[in-house]
Amino acid sequence: MTPRADIDVRPIDETEFADWNRALNTGFLREPTSAQEIIDARRAQFTPGRSVGAFDGGRCVATFRSFAQELTVVGGATVPADAVSNVTVTATHRRRGLLTRMMAQDLAAAKERGDVVATLIAAEYPIYGRYGFGPATSTTEWTVDVPRAGLDPRWAGPGDGGRVDLVDGEDVRKLGPELHERLRRAQPGAVSRDDLWWKITTGAVRFHATFQEPYYVVYRSAGGEVEGMAAYTADDHWGDAKQPLNTAQVKWLIGVTPAAERALWRYLCSIDWVVKVKSGRRAPDDLLPLFLPDPRAAAVTTHADWLWVRILDVVRALEARTYEAAGSLVLEVADKGGPAGGRYRLEASADGAGSCVPTTESADLTLDVVELATLWLGDESAVRLAALGRVREERAGAARQADALLRTSRRPWCPDLF
Repeated sequence: MTPRADIDVRPIDETEFADWNRALNTGFLREPTSAQEIIDARRAQFTPGRSVGAFDGGRCVATFRSFAQELTVVGGATVPADAVSNVTVTATHRRRGLLTRMMAQDLAAAKERGDVVATLIAAEYPIYGRYGFGPATSTTEWTVDVPRAGLDPRWAGPGDGGRVDLVDGEDVRKLGPELHERLRRAQPGAVSRDDLWWKITTGAVRFHATFQEPYYVVYRSAGGEVEGMAAYTADDHWGDAKQPLNTAQVKWLIGVTPAAERALWRYLCSIDWVVKVKSGRRAPDDLLPLFLPDPRAAAVTTHADWLWVRILDVVRALEARTYEAAGSLVLEVADKGGPAGGRYRLEASADGAGSCVPTTESADLTLDVVELATLWLGDESAVRLAALGRVREERAGAARQADALLRTSRRPWCPDLF
C-alpha cells in the first residue's frame, strides 16, 4: 500500500484530463473509457485549478471538481457559491484521507475567493457532514395515477386563455435561460445555470454515449409570455389485453406562475396512452397534488435530502437573506478547524432585513456549522433539532424564536443536479 504522503493530490492539467475522466467514470460505475468525442465535450467543464486529482504511481485514483455558482437565498438575493461535483475515490484507495485533502484545498480556495457558501448534491448521506455541509433542501417525486386523478380526458388545454406548445431543443436554448432566471430569482435554494447546462440538457453537447431526446413543451400566458417549460420522455409499454400502460417521466419542469404549472401538469396527464406521470425532482411542498381533483392520485415515490450547503462566511450568509419577523438572536457556531466558528449576533428588523456581527454576548443557541446550514434557507426547525440534541438552548425559548425568524412559508427548492 502506497503511504499517504506519497499520493500526490493536486489540480490536474489538460494533458491529464483523460486519465482523470477514467477515474471519474470508475468511481460512478460507468464504463471506464470514454470515446474521444465524449472526453472533448467534457473538457468544456474544465477550469484550471478547480479540477483536482489524486495520483498514485502516475495513475489518477480520486477526482474532485468545483465551479462558480450563484445560490438564491430567502428574499431573492444571491450569494457566490463554490459548487462541488465529480467527487470520487477509487475503491482501492479508500480510507487514506484523499477526499479530506481535496476538500480542504478546495474550501480554503473558496474562502480566499470570497465565496459565501459551498454547495453539493450528496450521493451518500454520511459523507459530507464531517466537512461542515448540512442538508439545506429536500426533494420529492410523485407518481400520478392518471386515470384516478379525476381530470376530464376530453379537455387538455389551459382554461385561462394561455396555450401549450411542443417545441424543439433549439427553442429551449433560446427561451429557457430567461425563464429560469425569473424562477431562480424568486426561489430560495435555486442555483444558476450556464450556457453549457442548456446545451447538455438539449443534447447539443453530449457527455454520454447515449442521449434520449426528450419532448419539450412550453406554456405561454394569454398575453403570449413564456411562463413555463418542461422536458419529458415516455416509455412504450402495453398490457396483455392491448391496453396502453405507458409512463411519462418528467426530466424537469419550471413555471414562474401557478397557472403555468397547472397547465403543464394538465398537459402531461392528458397525453394519449400515458397512464402514469413521474414528476421528477420537485419541492416537497409542490402544488402538483393539489392541482388534481383527487390529490391521492399523486403518490410520493421518493423523498430525500437534496442540496447540501457549507457556510464559509456566517456574517455574509445571514445578512444576505431576509427574515420572517423582527428579533435578535445570539448564535454560538462551532466549526472545528473551519472558517465559520464564533459567536454572532443576528438582528432582524420588521422589514425583513438582517444584520450580523461577531459578539461577546452570552449565546442564546449553540450549534454546529452543519446545523446552521440546515436552518439557513428556512427548511428545518430549530425546535426539532433541539429535540434531537443537535441544537442546544442556552436561553429558554431560543429555538422557538429561531424558528420565528428563520423558517419560511414556502420551502426552499433546488431544481438542479450538479
